[in-house]
Order: sequence, then structure tokens, then C-alpha cells
Amino acid sequence: MQGRKEFIPQLFYELSLDRLVPSDNFYRQVNQVLDLHFLYRSTQKYYGTQGQESIDPVVFFKILLVGYLNNINSDRALIRYCSNCLDVRLFLGYDLNEQLPWHSTISRTRALFGQEVFLQLFQLVLKLCVNKGMVSGKRQAVDSAFIKANASMDSLVEKEVLNDAFAFVNEFEENSEFKSCSESSRTVTSTRKKLVEQHHNWKKEAFKGMPGHVKTLQKNEDGENIRPKFLSNHTHYSPTDPDAKISTKPGKPRQLNYAGQLAVDDKHHVITGACASTAGSKDSAIFAEIMDQTIENFKRNEIQIGEVLADAGYSSATSLQYCEDHNLDAWIPNFGQYKPEREGFIFNKKENRYECIQEGGNKAFLPFKRTLTDSKGYEKKSYRSSEKDCGQCPLRESCCGKVTKFKKLEDSIHKPLYDKMHEKLTQNKAYHRRLVKRRSSTVEPVLGTLINFFNLKRINSRGMSKANKHVLMSSLSYNLKKYLRFTVKKSSVLAQVIYLKQGKNYASTKSLLHSLKREFLSKHNFTLIYFSKNKPRLKRLKRGHIF
Repeated sequence: MQGRKEFIPQLFYELSLDRLVPSDNFYRQVNQVLDLHFLYRSTQKYYGTQGQESIDPVVFFKILLVGYLNNINSDRALIRYCSNCLDVRLFLGYDLNEQLPWHSTISRTRALFGQEVFLQLFQLVLKLCVNKGMVSGKRQAVDSAFIKANASMDSLVEKEVLNDAFAFVNEFEENSEFKSCSESSRTVTSTRKKLVEQHHNWKKEAFKGMPGHVKTLQKNEDGENIRPKFLSNHTHYSPTDPDAKISTKPGKPRQLNYAGQLAVDDKHHVITGACASTAGSKDSAIFAEIMDQTIENFKRNEIQIGEVLADAGYSSATSLQYCEDHNLDAWIPNFGQYKPEREGFIFNKKENRYECIQEGGNKAFLPFKRTLTDSKGYEKKSYRSSEKDCGQCPLRESCCGKVTKFKKLEDSIHKPLYDKMHEKLTQNKAYHRRLVKRRSSTVEPVLGTLINFFNLKRINSRGMSKANKHVLMSSLSYNLKKYLRFTVKKSSVLAQVIYLKQGKNYASTKSLLHSLKREFLSKHNFTLIYFSKNKPRLKRLKRGHIF
């Protein structure tokens, strides 16, 4: 028999919000594991002693969590979602008849709180993951991804061109406290502008005839040819969001972006460090910042970092020197311009010179001459032969050129750092190949998940500070969801050895002891690993056996 449901609203209902939400609801679990009462102390300094009461800081961060967990980018849409969901209302502590805060309150409060508050919340969630045994510290994979900025390419304006003499005078005022921080983003020297235009003209000719190249000239309403617009971070900026930079990826259109930097532990893909950076700079420029945060996060949990995995974009003298200073076992391939050897020459370290070994040549010496700075600001060592040695050499044209009568080679002043990394990678090729796959399978899926499911695709606020908060909130939401879904797998080996080597602890002792206790009480037999004359041995024991 077919049924038909008729709805007759009642005048009074006997119910409560707690009864309407299932006991195993996701937000109930979040409320049980996440203690946010520390936020009252952390945000106290941002409020005065008089005036109208603000939104509860705990409620504010819970609303943000709901937005990132459900991939909601708009504050208006977020408040509508929270109002319509019973479980979210219970999570926030708002009853059925209570009105939630306005969307503008969320925006203003986000701008009010400093980045350190968001970082403290990130560290709290990370600590939960560490205590559950989800983080080992053995390997950290570092990578970045673009985040679309809340600014259009149509908002770009050309920077004011300064005379080089005027710019030279301003160099002496760069450290002045009265200098506007945004002045450098609004001006460009005439020399820099000329170099950028030359580069664009070269690209126009070099890529002529390639797919995607505009072969016909575009005309405006008056029939005049439209001159292509040269867009570069050196010559243009967006007044809407000056911190957003022009960037692109192969096959993608150029747009204004930020960059989100992540450090991910390879054990269970938990994010251990997160920050934002400008998309116009190289990844190597932000390497020290992301690693400083990651090291500090591990120190709080008494874990030391083992290996650091990164791609060639993080290769620079600053990054390699940072790893040397902090005793990090880094595996970072050298950038493409690095040359471990010079064809036809060998380097004599004792004499600090290059020596020609080409067959049929004059076996000239290229001693060190001076240290110079190139047009891009890189410091290099210059090695140069004399015209007497190379002027009459039969290989002069193929080696030096048709006009030049001497040979000159230039090396970075930091070449020993690159050489050391090159030697490390070449001596362990098989292991390095495994680490490359390990890095890509660790951090890249995490970035994809954040972009597609945790609101990292686009930022709805403006400024570097808010971009940093955005990356931290997206990362801690990912860690929190991973923490709630993670279950400790039972192992046949119940007693484990805490690996200590040179003071490095690669496991959480607290979580290990809890696992041992739980496994010991749940099974009749277990395996003990112990050392006898520095050799590991296995011994089968029964419950109640004293060891």
C-alpha cells in the first residue's frame, strides 16, 4: 500500500539541540579532542577594557574551522552554512533560536588577531598528531603551490619610472624608518624597465611560430595596432593587493598569486610547517622561514628532524648554508645552471686556478683574478688566462671566440656548497632516486588535497599577513581531520627500540609507551626485540612473563 506523508507543523516542540545531533557526529569528536580555551589568554591583548563585547574568540576559530573543513571560501556563505546545520550550531554553542555573528564580524576579527594566534592553534593540532604517533621526524618533504590572490590582472598599473641617479640616492635611505614600505612596489628604475622590455622582445622573437603564439596583430576601435602589454613584477603592480605577484605555470595563464609553503612528515603525511610567501620570488628565498618554523614545532614536541627533501627550486647558497648551520641532512638537487666540471679544464684547489687539458691546446693556466657581482646580483669568482697563453693557441676560436684572445671562467663564490651536494647525490644515486619518489608521493598529494578540499585554491582576503593565516588554517584543518580518522594499527612486534643516534629521537616516546601498554594487555603472545653484542635478536614471550 502506498503511503503519503503530510506535514502538520506543531505549535510547541519538546526537543533539544543535543538530542537532534547523533552521538558519533564529526563535530562532537572535534569538540572532545580540541581544547581551545587557551585562545582567551592569547587574544586578550587585542581587546580593551571598555565597549561592547566582541565575538567569542573560541567561536570565531570554530567558525573558521567549519569553513576550511567544508571548503567554503566566502564569509557570507560560511555564516549561512553554519546557521542551517544543527551539528555546527551545537559545535559553536548556538541554540536554535540564536542568531550567528555577521559575516563582517568574521572579516574584521580575522584582521584583528595576529599570525602568532593562528600558529599556536596549528601547533596544538600538530601536538595531538605527535602524541598519537603520526609523526616520526625522519624525513620532511618541502614544496609549494600557488594560491590565487583576491585581485584581478586588470588592476595592474605600471610602476613609476625613476631616474637611475635618483634611485642611487634612495639606496642610502633603504634602512630609514621613515621610508614607506610600499614605495619599492610602486617604483622601478629606468634601467630595470629597459632590461625587462628587452627580455620580452627576445621572447616575442624566440617563441614566434610556436603553438599559442599570436600571429596577427590586434587592432583597437580606431584601427590602430595594439602594442603588446609588457607585464612583469619589475614594472607592474596591483594597487588592490601589492603583495600579490604575477606568476604562472606551464600551460596556464598568468595571474596574481601567493605561494603556500608546506613541510610534510613522510610517515603519515602530517603537515609539520606551513607559511605563505610571494609568488614572484624563488622557493629558495623562503626555505629558511619554513624550516625555522618546522624546527621550532619539532622542538616543542622533543623530536629532531632527520632528512629534508626538496626539489631544485629550493637550491641556493643560502639554503645549503642554512642546512649546514643547522646540521640538516638535506637532499636538494642543484639548479640547472650549476656545472660540476668545465669541459677541457680541471681545477687546481691548491693553486686556486683552472688548468687547460685540451688536446692540441697551449695548456694555459687560468688563475683567480677577482670577485665580481653580475647583473642579477650573484657574486662570482673570475678566473682568466693571459693573451700571451691563449692568443696563438690553435683552439682559440672554438674555445675563446673569434675576437677574444683570452679565456675567462666564472664560478659562484658558494661553489663548494654546490659541489658538496653534487658529490652527495652522485655517490648515492639509487638512494636519491628513492628519495625523489618519496618526496613527490608525500608532499604533492597533500598540496592537491588542500587546494581541492581545504580552501587553499583561493584567498578571499588581501595582504601577506592574511595569506599566512589562510595557509595555517587550511593546514591545521587538514591535520585535524587526518587525526580524527587515524587509527593505530596493531603490530606483531609489540616492543620497539627507540632509535637514538647522535642525540636524534625519531619517534614520540610518549605515544610509543601507550602503544606498548595497549598491545601488551590485548594479546597473549608478543615479540621482544633486544640487543646481544650489538646484534638484534627476537624472543617470543607470553603475557605475564617478566622481562
